[in-house]
Amino acid sequence: MNAVRQTWDTGYEWKTVTLLTLGFGLVGLDRWIIAPMFPAIAKDLGLNYQDLGNLIGALGLAWGICAILAGGLSDRLGRRKVLVPAIVGFSLLSGFTGMAQGLTSLVLIRALMGIMEGSFCPTSFAATAEASEPGRRGFNLGVQQSAFPLFGLALGPILATQLLRVIDWRWIFILVAVPGLIIGALIWKVIRDPATAGASASVERAKLSEVLKHRNVALGMITLMCAMSGIFVLSAMVPNYLVDYLKLSVQQMGFVTSAIGFGGFLGQVVLPGASDIFGRKLVAIAGFAFGAALLYAFARLGANPAALFGLLFASCFFCFGLLGLITGPIATEAAPRGLISSTAGVIIGTGEIFGGGIAPALAGGVAQHYGIQHVLTMALAGLVTGAIVSLFLRETAPKHIAGAVGSREPA
Repeated sequence: MNAVRQTWDTGYEWKTVTLLTLGFGLVGLDRWIIAPMFPAIAKDLGLNYQDLGNLIGALGLAWGICAILAGGLSDRLGRRKVLVPAIVGFSLLSGFTGMAQGLTSLVLIRALMGIMEGSFCPTSFAATAEASEPGRRGFNLGVQQSAFPLFGLALGPILATQLLRVIDWRWIFILVAVPGLIIGALIWKVIRDPATAGASASVERAKLSEVLKHRNVALGMITLMCAMSGIFVLSAMVPNYLVDYLKLSVQQMGFVTSAIGFGGFLGQVVLPGASDIFGRKLVAIAGFAFGAALLYAFARLGANPAALFGLLFASCFFCFGLLGLITGPIATEAAPRGLISSTAGVIIGTGEIFGGGIAPALAGGVAQHYGIQHVLTMALAGLVTGAIVSLFLRETAPKHIAGAVGSREPA
């Protein structure tokens, strides 16, 4: 390990982590800023809860399908040729969202955005993993993914609800499209393809059929479905739950909803990094268990903005931390040789199709026909199931594997 640290290109590592962190933050912002603005959009275009669920679901389904395909594509073509068109594409489509005239055009634009973001996601994780010194892999992947809730679900609701006071929702979508074009140009200049990315690169790839051989790939799919069906239902429906069921003001809603992002930001830094020390399996089990307990308490609280913020922050600390853990170190460490992006794409794609696509659409139907308060039960069920499935994960943290090997060696 000391030899690796001495020869590792740390300058390239931190440039890569910084750029892809900003890029993934913009993925979160462009994806989720629609939720806190939906009350205004719904009033303008005549939409309802089911329409919101369908909008979130259309993006998630497209994201999931494309993540599976694009992961393998970037393993063959290189990272830059996928990352740059993807970030430019979803940024432009975010701007086009502000030009939509009805539900049909909104669904089409958001589905196309899902294709672009689904391409960016596993490719960016693979590029970060390849650039990272192995002992920092979990931490770096957590930092990258932490920007998703920070930009999209912490700063996004505050930015959106404050801007709505002075400009129309359409212009907000156009404004948030600009930074992605700048980051895309920088990614093209900085990011290297696997053959020259650093000490972890390999010129020989395993067969694609080997992707599903590691137990954690199948378990990663299931646990990610559980985590995403929990947190993405919350991200889509909590703004309307707070306004329509608990009767908070729009500004109070923006404050409370930002807890999803701030808690998620911290969780995605802490949990993957903690798994470098305590192990992937233990941290996954604890994350699901604590996230479920705190969400249960949130669902039984009344219209108390400060207390709602605290419980939602704490629950999402664990929920989003799980997303970073499963799609980051668990996925990349289960990958066969040379197929990091392909493996991450399979896990992320499956989780997105159900948790990010089908689950929000189902939640929209539940909210429309039975009451929006019942969507919290859906999220809770996903987290409880995830805790049970995590019991069967295989430990892959480098420190713990090295320790296990060392304990079997003769003194």
